[in-house]
This record gives sequence, structure tokens and C-alpha cells, in this order.
Amino acid sequence: MPVLQEPPSVQFVTNSAGEKTAVIVPLADYQELLEDLSDLAAIAERRDEPTVSHDELLSELKRDGHLPH
Repeated sequence: MPVLQEPPSVQFVTNSAGEKTAVIVPLADYQELLEDLSDLAAIAERRDEPTVSHDELLSELKRDGHLPH
């Protein structure tokens, strides 16, 4: 698993032994993390759905009026 670098804006809360017990992140970073988690959950839920080819997708989008013919 790749090691992620901590952004400089992250702050840690430590206990009396100096062990990290919590993290403080800027609200914007937190909201991005929530969006990423939501995206990952959607991907996991749809993992077993059948796939369509690129050509099939383009045909469907054109048929449904989302792309010009």
C-alpha cells in the first residue's frame, strides 16, 4: 500500500505520552475526503454491474439525445 504524505496543514492531537490520538484537517480537505469516500463506495457498489463498450455507450448517449448525432 502506498505511503501518503501528510499535507502541511494537518495537525495532530497527542496524549500525555506523546502518541497521536486524533488529527485536525482543514474543512476543505475534510470535504474532499468525504467526496472521495462517497466515490469509492459507489464504485464498490457497482463493481459487479455489466460493462458496455465505448461504442455502445456513445450509441446510447446519441440515441437518448445527450450527444449530437
